[in-house]
Amino acid sequence: MHYSKLRRGWWAILFLFGVCVFPLGCEKPAEKTIKAELPSDDQLRDRLDQALEFTYTRRHLNTTDQAAWQIVHGALVFGRDFQIYHDGKLVSALEYLLAGGELRGWTFRKGDHGLTAIVEAGSKMGQGHPDQWLGYLSQSGLSPEGSIVVAGQTYKIQDLITQAQWDIYDGMEATWTLMAFSTYLPLDTEWTAKDGSKWNIQRIVRMEAEQDLAESACGGTHRMYGLTVAMNRYLAAGGKLSDNPDGTWEKAHKKIRDAVAACKEYQQPDGSFSTNYFSRPSTSADIAARISTTGHALEFLMVSLSDDELKEPWVTRAALHLVGCFEKTQRFDLECGALYHAAHGLDLYRARRFGARKLIPSIEPAKPAAEAAAAAGQ
Repeated sequence: MHYSKLRRGWWAILFLFGVCVFPLGCEKPAEKTIKAELPSDDQLRDRLDQALEFTYTRRHLNTTDQAAWQIVHGALVFGRDFQIYHDGKLVSALEYLLAGGELRGWTFRKGDHGLTAIVEAGSKMGQGHPDQWLGYLSQSGLSPEGSIVVAGQTYKIQDLITQAQWDIYDGMEATWTLMAFSTYLPLDTEWTAKDGSKWNIQRIVRMEAEQDLAESACGGTHRMYGLTVAMNRYLAAGGKLSDNPDGTWEKAHKKIRDAVAACKEYQQPDGSFSTNYFSRPSTSADIAARISTTGHALEFLMVSLSDDELKEPWVTRAALHLVGCFEKTQRFDLECGALYHAAHGLDLYRARRFGARKLIPSIEPAKPAAEAAAAAGQ
């Protein structure tokens, strides 16, 4: 190569190096661009509402093609308002199930201290974890005095609680158990399990706080959600982190704040959260994977962030990324666990930023079962 051309090449390299190192910088303009792209509050609220409304009115499940695993996840978001097709008609999923409606995976048996929901781990039809149904029912606004019909016999949600108290044991996966107990039971409740051991909510908090998130379901997001529900209840009742001598609440609080910090630290430039959750930064070209991981993380953040933290740009960017994913996938089927945990995160975000949304119930004529199944698109 001619020397003059080589020299010009070196000057070009030095110029590019200077652009990145000296006053023009490479980082600051990018930060300004991100901030400039954030929508107004009205625009953000409208996009949230549209995404949630589409999920509520256009993604109907049905009792023919779907099982309890899919449908209970939908009820987690929309509670008694969640509608499914049964015999060609839209009905409340929870009212159908609690009144004794039949559905694959919605399997219970009479317990020796109440009512037991059968665990069918790995099937994605029935309950996948101990007390998962109870945990999600507790987050759907149901009262412990609410009734549930099994094999023609009427029980109460409380019967699921008392059986769960009897069945708990040291070392079990108690994520959803803690979620439910922290919602339904007085914080000072004490009981004896079937192995003779003494239990209270604080002991479950300690057991859950000691678990490895990397080995937990969905990267540990459910575990962190359950711990935060317990922490919020404890602090709301006037509890102090330093009140207990064994440091349980301090340990749980640190685990929660470390998880929040990991979400922020490992957040991707597009606003999504790490596809490796709390472990390390990573992303995926698979939009379904990003919906799942970002949705699960946002769901946890919505019960753990303060009001001021909630309004920070990094949280807004995460919500916007998730809304964008919902908008891009409207014509496609999505895995129900990912979809509804993400929707739950967006719904909680919407409620905390702008107040609770108003659902517009689906108004559709009754459809034949086959047509209803096709309309569900699952």
